[in-house]
Amino acid sequence: MPKKEAPLEYLQDYIPEGSALLIYNYLYEYKVHLTITRGRKSVLGDYRHSTKSHHHRISINSNLNKYAFLITLIHELAHLLTFMQWGNRVDPHGKEWKLLYRKVLEDFIALHIYPDDILKALKKNLHNLPASSCADEDLMRVLKKYDENPTNSIFVEQVAEGKLFKIDNGQVFQRGKKVRKRFQCTEVATGKLYLFSPIFEVMAV
Repeated sequence: MPKKEAPLEYLQDYIPEGSALLIYNYLYEYKVHLTITRGRKSVLGDYRHSTKSHHHRISINSNLNKYAFLITLIHELAHLLTFMQWGNRVDPHGKEWKLLYRKVLEDFIALHIYPDDILKALKKNLHNLPASSCADEDLMRVLKKYDENPTNSIFVEQVAEGKLFKIDNGQVFQRGKKVRKRFQCTEVATGKLYLFSPIFEVMAV
């Protein structure tokens, strides 16, 4: 099955110890239909607001480690809270969302459930939060260390200049120079240039 609704006791396998009660309070209060889905490359999680026929819906990727899972869930809960207060009248990652994301994040930080290195990365951007945890490169680097089933994937920034790497669909690239915040890479088969985030996960060739 590609996805399944998460019974609350089942959810404990995906989150840090000590965080369950606060999560359950949010899920119960706002009647959230939480789905744990297979890993998606494009998103770590998403939120769909309630309608006349559906409760609020949040989905989170199952292949995240427990700290990445929780941070992604907090991100989506902040979308829910933003919708409850402002509906669709504000930007999805505008100042209203950042305000609520910071508040929820601080509530979980107060539980003392994060290792010191993750806590440091979270606090670094607490007053200027990126639109996505994926956009917080320092945080993503730290979170990767806690993957329980590490793969052979590496970040683009770990590929030496001039060396080859491939992505999930089999395309092979040669890593070039860094242009501002991204790496300019050449697809071997076509010669086309692409820009990659430093923390995009790839396989060395």
